[in-house]
Amino acid sequence: MHSKDQDPPMAHPGSSPSRPDVPAAMKPLPALIFSSRWLQLPLYIGLIVAQCVYVFLFLKELWHLVTHAFDFSEQQIMLVVLGLIDVVMISNLLIMVIVGGYETFVSRLRLEGHPDQPEWLSHVNASVLKIKLAMAIIGISSIHLLRTFIEAGNIGIAGKTANYTEVGVLLQTMIHVVFILSAIGIAWVDRMTMATGKGH
Repeated sequence: MHSKDQDPPMAHPGSSPSRPDVPAAMKPLPALIFSSRWLQLPLYIGLIVAQCVYVFLFLKELWHLVTHAFDFSEQQIMLVVLGLIDVVMISNLLIMVIVGGYETFVSRLRLEGHPDQPEWLSHVNASVLKIKLAMAIIGISSIHLLRTFIEAGNIGIAGKTANYTEVGVLLQTMIHVVFILSAIGIAWVDRMTMATGKGH
């Protein structure tokens, strides 16, 4: 008795070939809620405009430093340079919020394999973004505190530090400490959350 290869089943006339499951279209209300994330787009565009303003401010301060380089004292030059660093750090903060926030909350940027992709963007998520923003705020606060400490020696001298008082310096130091403690708390909570997630 000879075996014969079984022929594939004949398709019935009018029947459509099998297809992989295709996700069904979202219902109107969930689709509306999901699409509402695009309402953040004007906010990120506004931050890009703010970035342009900071670029103009940086160039203005740099020009002011160059044109008065021979007139300024070492302390004045240091204060202007710290101001430039402050502008750069705020600009970095804006970039993290714009790029990281858009990638996390609005839409994927599809930068995998791009030669100019920032290193931190490859593993960015809401938790990482919070920690990086906290560290950036601490850095900005440190620059402001350093500028305050440079001028703190002139407190009490008439005409020297009209914008600084002993109470103001103390409050600024306390606020900086609060920023540090907040960053430590955020990192600790994030670590505990990750440990809990791995345990399940």
